[in-house]
Amino acid sequence: MSTDRPLDWSPLEVELAQWHRTGLTLPLWWRDDDAIEPTAQMNQLSALSQNLALPVHLAVIPAHVKPELADYLTDNPTLLPLVHGWAHKNHAGRDQKKCEFPTQRPAQASIGDIEQGLRDLRALFGAKLLPIFVPPWNRIAPELLPSLPSLGFTALSTFTPRQSPLAAPGLAQINTHLDPIDWKRSRSLVAPERLIAQVCDQLRARREGKADNHEPYGILTHHLVHDAAIWQFTEALIKRLMQGPGRVCQLDNKENST
Repeated sequence: MSTDRPLDWSPLEVELAQWHRTGLTLPLWWRDDDAIEPTAQMNQLSALSQNLALPVHLAVIPAHVKPELADYLTDNPTLLPLVHGWAHKNHAGRDQKKCEFPTQRPAQASIGDIEQGLRDLRALFGAKLLPIFVPPWNRIAPELLPSLPSLGFTALSTFTPRQSPLAAPGLAQINTHLDPIDWKRSRSLVAPERLIAQVCDQLRARREGKADNHEPYGILTHHLVHDAAIWQFTEALIKRLMQGPGRVCQLDNKENST
């Protein structure tokens, strides 16, 4: 996509005007995956988060995290760490979608890795760590979910609108809904017209009561692989949502169910 070609935001503007007329608000959050250390891209992410006044919930890979990330997050308080699996390693079968915690993997091994990840990141980040589990590739065997609260997690975050406020008893489900990256083809920005249409469809479903508007609407990014088009679209979209019905939803250590 050309980064200087003007985009047609009018479909979203029409939808946001409907939200304004009905007095609805949109709980909004931002998750960014695969963090391990301070980088130039993370500097850009932090600056954008501050400029937009929207915190970024940073999914950190425990097995690969560098100690210097702790001081960096202290100096950049709009970046909030979450637990991103253990090593971001695929354990699924050859013909299956990638998953670090698939059904065919022994449950004891999966739970052990998840528990170790939480323990290590708590040691590194202390009270700043939010006990939210983000499985790599947004996939996890359902039978593992009931064990997460006993490990210390309060919420699970994957992708697509949630089917229920709870992923398991005592475990909130707080998903992401829009990923601007074309992973299977260009690895640049998905056709922006498609993304704008997707946001409109998702917001319309919430406005009409067909989707859960109590669930924070999640923007999903991956700062390490962004090009200029992805950065620009993400900024432009969040600005429009924040100027419209968007309201910051900053998850915390106490209660993440919404």
